[in-house]
Amino acid sequence: MTTAQLAEAWSEDLDQGDLDRAVELLRRAVEGRQTVLIAGHVGPDGDALGAALALHLALGAAGARAVPTVGEDPLKVPAPLSDLPGVEGVTSVSGLPDPTEVSLLITVDAASPERLGSVQRYLDAGIPTLVLDHHASSTSFGDVRIVAPRAAATVQIVAALLDRLSLPLTRDVATCLYAGLVTDTGRFGHPNTDASVMVLAGRLLAAGVDHAELTRRLYDTRSLAELRLLGRALDRLTFVPDVALVHTHLTQEELERSGGGLEATEALIDLLRSADVAELALVLKPNVDGTWRASLRSRGVVDAGALAARFGGGGHAAAAGFTGAGDAAEVVTAVVDALREA
Repeated sequence: MTTAQLAEAWSEDLDQGDLDRAVELLRRAVEGRQTVLIAGHVGPDGDALGAALALHLALGAAGARAVPTVGEDPLKVPAPLSDLPGVEGVTSVSGLPDPTEVSLLITVDAASPERLGSVQRYLDAGIPTLVLDHHASSTSFGDVRIVAPRAAATVQIVAALLDRLSLPLTRDVATCLYAGLVTDTGRFGHPNTDASVMVLAGRLLAAGVDHAELTRRLYDTRSLAELRLLGRALDRLTFVPDVALVHTHLTQEELERSGGGLEATEALIDLLRSADVAELALVLKPNVDGTWRASLRSRGVVDAGALAARFGGGGHAAAAGFTGAGDAAEVVTAVVDALREA
């Protein structure tokens, strides 16, 4: 298999007609200097934010008015991602243009309309919508859908579209794409790290990405608030032997007392998954409405995405999430019961 074939193996699942329509929507936005709203999912990770910012920078430089956002207010960009190129352009929900001014909505890395938070109102307004995603659990919404379950990250789809548009791979665009690629593959350690990932990573490095500095910011820099929260959560760690589940949770009071927010807890789930006795890790973090943001990570035996889907969530076999109701013990019990039934 040639390098080009390796690089595009995941795209075999895509409809070529949809790809052509996606490129036409983007070309029209650039040539017509249209206002394009680019929405990542709430609680943005490196892939959602990296994909949105890469599109923002590339389309903006080509002539479009590109507005990146996530559908939550107040807007909170995770600290490790706060230095990505173009991040200053991320707009809070309250500062977004009126739906009548938006010509195209692009959603990135959002498997369902609910993951768009407040940006759903633009979807409901009937604005032409291009969906870019790589979740197998992606639900049917939007006018043109480019969903590639075999892609390791949504940034792979974005990179392919930018190539089709012949837009330059600048150092800043490459850095945003690389952030999504390195985080969604777990620093190239997850099973989704295939040859196509490494081919794209090589292109991005050649474009000027500073791998060492970006990796340091993403993984080797912790705030004091984050360290305090990690300590509290690890102190509460519990193991359920018969289903090989390791779990913990944090309360709203603990978040407030530490001075950190949910964005300070992103490293917690991967720490739990590293436990030598665990097949599955579960972390519960409080939402302001009293529900729980549940994160699941699997070491390969358990399909985390299928498990999350039982609770109205979704994701990948290795990483998924859902929203849980009740107290923390009730959510954990429900997960344990589901694992025992499997």
